[in-house]
Amino acid sequence: MSKIGKKIIVIPDSVQTTVSDQIVSFKGPKGELSVVVHPKVKAVLADSQLQVSVKNPDDRRQKALWGTFRSLLNNALVGVTAGFGKKLEIVGVGYKAQATADKLTLNLGYSHPIELSVPKGLEVKVEKNTITVGGIDKQLVGEFSALIRSKRKPEPYKGKGIKYSDEVIRRKAGKVVKAVGG
Repeated sequence: MSKIGKKIIVIPDSVQTTVSDQIVSFKGPKGELSVVVHPKVKAVLADSQLQVSVKNPDDRRQKALWGTFRSLLNNALVGVTAGFGKKLEIVGVGYKAQATADKLTLNLGYSHPIELSVPKGLEVKVEKNTITVGGIDKQLVGEFSALIRSKRKPEPYKGKGIKYSDEVIRRKAGKVVKAVGG
């Protein structure tokens, strides 16, 4: 049995859940999300609990699908109730960011500013050197955060670039002067 897949998803009262064919929909205080479930995975709703199962629990591939879709359904439920967020820090002299309603402008030491359009469903805030990306879809939040980080990855010598707030950059020593007479 899948350890993650066999866990029951408890649905709070503030969320409306519908299961029809292979589509599971969640509607909560933050918004609406739908997850299309694989044909070999079955989701059953009973007494405000969502149970996920597969046709053949001994098959390795179905066992992997079982845990994956249970996690996707749980992420959708958490997204419509609490939402997701990621914080990125900009480190470097002259590096800055500006956010408008649908555009994020980054000045990262290149000869031109980088403009990124913010996808629908995401909210981007900039405060000093911190960019906060928030939304109800965990995958979309993670993808857009990774796109922002990819525009100037942190380098290991001075630590300049864009990094996640909880990311630790392993620092390297610079050039080491050789001893005289070596």
